Amino acid sequence: MVQSINTKVDLVVDATSHIGIAEYGKIMIGDKGFEFFNDRDVRKFIQIPWEEVDYVIASVMFKGKWIPRYAIQTKRNGTFSFSSKDPKKVLRAIREYVDPNHMVQSLSFFDVIKRGLKRKSKKK
Repeated sequence: MVQSINTKVDLVVDATSHIGIAEYGKIMIGDKGFEFFNDRDVRKFIQIPWEEVDYVIASVMFKGKWIPRYAIQTKRNGTFSFSSKDPKKVLRAIREYVDPNHMVQSLSFFDVIKRGLKRKSKKK
């Protein structure tokens, strides 16, 4: 069994990690960092200390009614994408430890298209 980096746990919730093939497990948010533990394989886990978190990116749909997934962008190791049963509760728990200015909303589908069209017109 892997040792947790947290000394105090604020929230434990069922979740899915979207890194490669989707893996099911539990997200644990505590005083030292964000952790994901796989349900089936004990060796597959993700531990991200709060000092390493650069941005938390949430995919928001229907004016905040539905958040299908969110990602944690680290300073050195890239971006980790997750979804969970109650994403609003997870993001509120993360907000206790991460600066709210570093919690951003991802671009919508139409924003990506609009940005691409603007870029294409600037090249001409």
